[in-house]
Amino acid sequence: MRPGDVYLARFPFGDVPGMKLRPVLLLTGPTGAVPEVLVAYISSVVPALPLDSDILLNPTTPEHSSTNLKVISALRLHKLATLHCSSLVRFLGIISPETSTEVDSRLRAMLGL
Repeated sequence: MRPGDVYLARFPFGDVPGMKLRPVLLLTGPTGAVPEVLVAYISSVVPALPLDSDILLNPTTPEHSSTNLKVISALRLHKLATLHCSSLVRFLGIISPETSTEVDSRLRAMLGL
């Protein structure tokens, strides 16, 4: 488990109790005595007007094929969660170095770093 990996994970719903199985991007490796990772939400519902914190991932392009996503998806960097590593169900793939650079840049801008 390392930053840039894409996993299928149990991700918390925003406004109701419970979890949903969905792809996530690992932003950190496991941290702490009870290992947790910081992740960003990936959605197959692509917004009509993407935000500055959204990155479109098209698995049919060479740059995003290594994610092993099934459909065009939105990586939503404003939807972050800390998950226990046991919530990571299955490894799917990785993002490209170019996408990793874009993620870093957008997170820095979003967080004012």
